[in-house]
Amino acid sequence: MKTLTKVMPNMPFKLLKNLFTLVVVLCFGCLQLQAQDYDFVVAKDGSGDFTSVQEAIMAVPDFRKATTTIFIKNGVYKEKLILPTSKTKVWMIGEDVEKTIITHDDFASKENIFGEEMGTTGSTSFYVFGDEFTAENITFENSAGPVGQAVAVRVDGDKVIFNNCRFLGNQDTLYPHGRDSRQYYRDCYIEGTTDFIFGWSTAVFENCEIFSKKGGSYITAASTEEGEPYGFVFIDCRLTTNAPEDSFYLGRPWRPYAKTVFINTEMGEHIRPEGWHNWDKPHAEKTAFYAEYNSSGPGAAPEERVEWSHQLTEEELEDYAIIKIFDGWNPEERLAAGPDAAVE
Repeated sequence: MKTLTKVMPNMPFKLLKNLFTLVVVLCFGCLQLQAQDYDFVVAKDGSGDFTSVQEAIMAVPDFRKATTTIFIKNGVYKEKLILPTSKTKVWMIGEDVEKTIITHDDFASKENIFGEEMGTTGSTSFYVFGDEFTAENITFENSAGPVGQAVAVRVDGDKVIFNNCRFLGNQDTLYPHGRDSRQYYRDCYIEGTTDFIFGWSTAVFENCEIFSKKGGSYITAASTEEGEPYGFVFIDCRLTTNAPEDSFYLGRPWRPYAKTVFINTEMGEHIRPEGWHNWDKPHAEKTAFYAEYNSSGPGAAPEERVEWSHQLTEEELEDYAIIKIFDGWNPEERLAAGPDAAVE
C-alpha cells in the first residue's frame, strides 16, 4: 500500500485501498482461471488431482476426440510410464523443464521377476503408443547409468511432438520406434553415448542440442524401412560434447536402408572427418542414405566424408520442408494453435 501511495499520491486512500483489493481479486481470479485450463494436475505433494503421472494418463477417456491436458508440477517422478494406444490427443505440460523429471532405471541386461533379461525395449522408462501426443517442458530420463542399452523414451504413436524437452541417458536414450510414426522434436536436448537416437520412425529434430557423452562413438543408428523417403532429419541443430576430438560418427546403419540427414547443423570437434560408418556392412553403403547440407563448425568436413555419403544441393534441399517430410502434417502449426484447438 505504501508503494501505491507513492505512485499515486493524490488519490484518496479509501479509493486506493479499493483499487488494491480489486487488483488482488483479479490476480487471484487469473490464477484460478490458469489452473482450470488443465484437465488434470499432477503434484507429488498432493495439491493436484493425482500424485503420479500414470494415474493421470489412465484417467484420460479412451479415444477421446478432444485434447486432454495434463499439467505436471515440479518434482522427480520415478515411474515406468505407458501411454496406451487408446489414450489419444494427450498434451502433457511440465512446470519447468529442468525441475519436472520423469525417470526410471531399468536396463537391457537387468533381470525381470522371472530371471530373464529385460532387453532394450524392456528397459524403457516411458512408452508412447497413443497418437497425437504432445509433451512440453519435461525431462525424460533413464538413470541406469553406463550399463549398456537403457531407453528413456520409446515412441510408436503417430503425430507425436516434443517441445522444449530433455532426454537423458547413455546408450540408446531415444527410440523413435514406430514404422509408420511421424515425430517432431523442437528446442530439445538429447544426450547419450552410443546409438542414442535410433529406430525406424520418420523424425525431425529442429533447433535441438545433441550432446555426445564421453565414452560413446555413434550418434544415430537409423533402421529406416526400405522404400521410406525419410528417416531422421536434423535441422538447425548443434552437436555438442564432453568427449575427445574425432571420437564420434554421425551415424551407422542399424538396418541397411537407414536414412539420416543433417541440415544447417553446427558440429563440434568430436565428429570424425569421415562422418559415417558402415557398421562393417559394405552392402549398406549402397542402400543407406546419409547426407548433409551446409554443416558448420570444427566437425564439418564435407571434403573428407566417406565417398558413399552425400552433400545435398539447394534443389534437393527443397524436399526437406517439414510438411513434406511428414506428408502433409504440420506440427509447427499444431504447436502454435495450442491444446485447445480443434484436431481432426
